Amino acid sequence: MKYLVTGGAGFIGSNIVNELIEKGHEVDVIDDLSSDAHEEFYFNEKATYHLVSVLDYTLCSDVMNVCKPDYVLHLAAEARIQNCVLDPTKAYETNLIGTLNMLALCKKYSVKRLVLSSTSAIYGLKNKGPLDESMTPDCLNAYSLSKYNAEQACGLYGKMYGQDTVCLRYFNVYGLNQPTKGQYAPVIGVFQRQKTNNQSLTVVGDGEQTRDYVHVKDVVAANILASQHPDPFCGEVFNVGCGKNYSVNWIANKIETDKTKITNIPARDGEARDTISNIDKIKNVFRWQPTISLDEWLK
Repeated sequence: MKYLVTGGAGFIGSNIVNELIEKGHEVDVIDDLSSDAHEEFYFNEKATYHLVSVLDYTLCSDVMNVCKPDYVLHLAAEARIQNCVLDPTKAYETNLIGTLNMLALCKKYSVKRLVLSSTSAIYGLKNKGPLDESMTPDCLNAYSLSKYNAEQACGLYGKMYGQDTVCLRYFNVYGLNQPTKGQYAPVIGVFQRQKTNNQSLTVVGDGEQTRDYVHVKDVVAANILASQHPDPFCGEVFNVGCGKNYSVNWIANKIETDKTKITNIPARDGEARDTISNIDKIKNVFRWQPTISLDEWLK
């Protein structure tokens, strides 16, 4: 089958590209290499890359006219919350207008399904875990709001135009190629960079906040299963997590055994104290389940 992966040179996207190639699929990638989350981008010599922004409808149309994908996995986004806070307009352009462009092109070129990479940040602070897809969104910034609006656009295209879509809400993703750059990188990546550079691990706040961590290989599997499932979904939302959470202190102590090399820095406003996913829906519908635990991976 033919796949188009937007944002396919980044963290999750590159892992998806590698797995699709491994499974024998034809893969084209749209990525403008604009993300500042990475020290480097990741390429597979068997995939075809197009240095194009999802905001450029015309060039994206040219790509799709040539590659004619069966499925589009849409990961291209402004994914750094801090960047979205500093420039909400850019966040909206990339995360919503970029999604609308891809939806329109999927309709134009009769793509079987678009799978949107969304976020558990949509649940915000008001919802208490385990977090499930039926909860009312509590978007706290342009990142989560633009992603929620992108989900709504997927549903709209299904109802109005019959364009099939699935929305996957990721919890905290970790694994191969994860971002390590800057203080706002995911905590596991930050800790690994600090450990490698023989620096103290910086724990935000008291470190007792907990998060649900899901390995990138399991996220990849969710994308492939969601794309190929025979039933129509019309923008349905599915959590992608582990259904288990870990504290930041627990992770820090797993990575750094010398307690004198763990320091605390001030807490950040607007961050949830605890997150944990309810993954019953994705288990039941896609027969998906997490296969890699954070505890085993850190060992």
